[in-house]
Amino acid sequence: MRRVPIFRDLKRIGEDKVSAIGLGTWGIGGFESPDYSRDRESIEALRYGLDLGINLIDTAEFYGAGHSEELVGEAIKGYEREDIFIISKVWPTHFGYGKAKKAARASVKRLGTYIDLYLLHWPRNSFEKIKETLYALEELVDEGIIRYIGASNFDLELLKRSQEIMKRYEIVANEVKYSLKDRWVEGGLLEYMANEDMALIAYTPLEKGTLARNQCLREIGKRYNRTAAQVALNWLIWKENVIAIPKAGSKEHIRENFGAMGWRLSREDYEKCLECL
Repeated sequence: MRRVPIFRDLKRIGEDKVSAIGLGTWGIGGFESPDYSRDRESIEALRYGLDLGINLIDTAEFYGAGHSEELVGEAIKGYEREDIFIISKVWPTHFGYGKAKKAARASVKRLGTYIDLYLLHWPRNSFEKIKETLYALEELVDEGIIRYIGASNFDLELLKRSQEIMKRYEIVANEVKYSLKDRWVEGGLLEYMANEDMALIAYTPLEKGTLARNQCLREIGKRYNRTAAQVALNWLIWKENVIAIPKAGSKEHIRENFGAMGWRLSREDYEKCLECL
């Protein structure tokens, strides 16, 4: 079995250590419906990331109507499972005690393995329905279907309320939009999560490529022999509890994302990045 190299730039989710940059799969295998046209390329890209030492893969049942999970399952074949940390998510239409359990088992079947971190994808339901789902996820932990429970797109109030009603386990992560350009989490959510020892998983960290083309960030990057994209990602993981999951669309992009780890901006340059927007 192939091993995923242990890279030194690690963060924590629960008791597990994961790479500070993960492999995001939104759009890989399709968007709201499956797209099989680039399956081989996508699998090879994910394996390339694993071979570099990126051990965190983020997917969801909604991505490509489950096809993203199938591609992740194919990509991890032949690797030591314990070396890899897989995140998936339950879509709001599957919230509720029975539906959430059924959805999780369907995701596990597509992945061909258990889920390390299972997230409530969007809080588009009543709190009662969210509570039912969280209680179902606690039972799924006991059953070995999932290992940790998390949320996605929960604001500060909802995250606090959800954490308070947990019976046996804690919410260990919240996946939200966060970037140099979109810093809404700094209005209290980021601080709360740091104090609660929760991982903040930042999606769309490069703002669909706009930060990768930012000339000001490019100039800062020259001092470190890094690109603008690497500076933008490093700005995020500079914070102890923040993990970034840029899209793993190609080997070239994965290699560049990987280069955002293993170093840190100086505090002065960290502050200067804020002036680039």
